[in-house]
Amino acid sequence: MSSPAGPPGSRTAPETAPATATASVTAPAIASAPVTTSVTTSVTGWGRTAPTTARLARPGTYDEAVAAVRACGARGGIARGLGRAYGDAAQNAGGAVWDMTGLDRIRAVDAEAGTVVCDAGVSLHRLMEVLLPRGWFVPVSPGTRYVTVGGAIGADIHGKNHHVAGSFTRHVRSFELLTADGAVRTVRPGTALFDATAGGMGLTGVILAATVALLPVRTSLMTVDTERAADLDDLLARLSATDHRYRYSVAWIDLLARGAATGRAVLTRGDHAPLDALPARARRAPLAFRPGGRLPPAPRGLPDGLLGRRSVGLFNAFWYGKAPRRRTGELQKLSAFFHPLDGVPHWNRVYGRGGFVQYQFVVGLGAEGTLRRIVERIAARRCPSFLAVLKRFGAGGPGWLSFPSEGWTLALDIPAGLPGLGPFLDGLDETVAEAGGRVYLAKDARLRPELVDVMYPRADAFRALRAHTDPRGVFTSDLSRRLAL
Repeated sequence: MSSPAGPPGSRTAPETAPATATASVTAPAIASAPVTTSVTTSVTGWGRTAPTTARLARPGTYDEAVAAVRACGARGGIARGLGRAYGDAAQNAGGAVWDMTGLDRIRAVDAEAGTVVCDAGVSLHRLMEVLLPRGWFVPVSPGTRYVTVGGAIGADIHGKNHHVAGSFTRHVRSFELLTADGAVRTVRPGTALFDATAGGMGLTGVILAATVALLPVRTSLMTVDTERAADLDDLLARLSATDHRYRYSVAWIDLLARGAATGRAVLTRGDHAPLDALPARARRAPLAFRPGGRLPPAPRGLPDGLLGRRSVGLFNAFWYGKAPRRRTGELQKLSAFFHPLDGVPHWNRVYGRGGFVQYQFVVGLGAEGTLRRIVERIAARRCPSFLAVLKRFGAGGPGWLSFPSEGWTLALDIPAGLPGLGPFLDGLDETVAEAGGRVYLAKDARLRPELVDVMYPRADAFRALRAHTDPRGVFTSDLSRRLAL
């Protein structure tokens, strides 16, 4: 089965952007296509730290998406999925924002090729519902399954398996991209437009559909090993020595621990369970999708400061203490292993009215000293973070603004109202940049623009391609204006 050729009634033409692999262009017939109704509303990221007002529209067809782009106005527009980008990447103050979840069809599953063709607004949750009973799993999953396929490409998401599988776009065989001239291009790996769009935060166009390679699985359960690491050195040694044995690997890290316990962690690793690992009752439906029940939603309007140093310190001590020193072969649901917070609707409210910052960076192998200094500075600053994870990345992909690169990545949540947080994180940015590392743009709403080119050496190439394919600046966002991208 081939990838989709584009919307009905289209024609092909040469690709505008320079490329090293074949790509086609389609120009859909949209003479009578309606412009979707829009409503002016406040739009913010998952961290709820930098809300702005935009005209929000929800196209339901390719033609409506084309019409919406052509009618976006002087402030341009940006595509948005399920709103799980933490910062301002899917916001556009005074302009248009296109909610792409109206494009939500799974078009075809090719069991022989191991691929799915779907609209960009399809969520990973929906893919799991449809694909798991057929023996397939998404190739990369982040910490939430409520991410759209278009968002997964635009942010080039990564998961616990990056050290063996790379990021999401490594598994994308092609995608349909609506560009600023109203054409829909079939874009394939090896082209400049593919590399600019992978991690390009929606700034090269609107992704309409994609063909994605899948991972075959025998069951919908995970077999999981858990162990404690006494400190950061112990943690890095365990990851370095044994990560290759596991498809998935992640460590929860206590960033309030100090002294000899600095960087103590709980390391969790696993793989998809084989059929013979399941108990007899589970073998009756080994591929059943079991997301688990949803807990009550997090309450609105929690007072700022509820998650303070004392409460988070008590939680971290409890969480570390309750973890087994070593446990192997535990069976877990996919949802428990990959997406524990998805069971708590609106969990981002627990940080209070001021929201929170999720700060994530990566530094290379050999920069363990830098990582250690940052962990020590966070612990000394007493940042109350109970959601902090460390992973080891494998080799990075070709995306010009893609975040993952080989090395160590640390992500932590911090209440936005913490006094002095801005200057403190600015200092961490500089330390990361000096070490040749970078911060994750999909989680950022505060990085200073002068550091972008240091962290992302292909940023100039990205700007040049944008100037070539979108000279009027149709695709724009709060992030692109802030960082001059």
